[in-house]
Amino acid sequence: MAPPAPQSQLAARRSKLLRLIAIIILALIVLVGLVVLIIWLVVKPKGLAYDIENGSIHGFSLSDNHLNATFDFVLRAYNPNRKVAIYYDSMQVSVAYDDQTVASNGVQPFFQRHRNVTRLEVQLVAQSLLLSGPVSKDLQRERSSGKVELEVRVKARIRFKVGTWKSKHRTLRVFCLPVVHFSSHKDFGRTKCEIDL
Repeated sequence: MAPPAPQSQLAARRSKLLRLIAIIILALIVLVGLVVLIIWLVVKPKGLAYDIENGSIHGFSLSDNHLNATFDFVLRAYNPNRKVAIYYDSMQVSVAYDDQTVASNGVQPFFQRHRNVTRLEVQLVAQSLLLSGPVSKDLQRERSSGKVELEVRVKARIRFKVGTWKSKHRTLRVFCLPVVHFSSHKDFGRTKCEIDL
């Protein structure tokens, strides 16, 4: 019997090499998947929760479409995780009415431990802010009713910390729609916020 042609030996070797590479890649995918699953089972990450616990408006005046007002909010940030802490490296809070931003302010960076509630007292000031005609009319109408629905927006750059490992930066966005009373004796209803991470 004649020995196989060199071409068929080459094809057989190439086929074995391709099978070996495919097996190695599949094993790596399974291994990475198992590591991720084990980490997830150990850490058991839970979603963050944000509420606005209190809100008030002071020094409100609106004339010739120019707004002056101070908006005070207590933002409650809850980290329910047992093993995940969070670095808030930067945070910007703004308040909007009818999709027009009326005031914004930054919050000092902070570190939130696991299973921790952090309350942030935020003051946002609108000073001679020019509003569009329709926005000014709507806001004046709501002012007459004694309450106004605002949108509070939070944008933060955060990192997660598990043990000694720290994640890369992620952008956290929080959206809240509190109804704020102009009269301070009215009770403020806690407002749950939506989170985009």
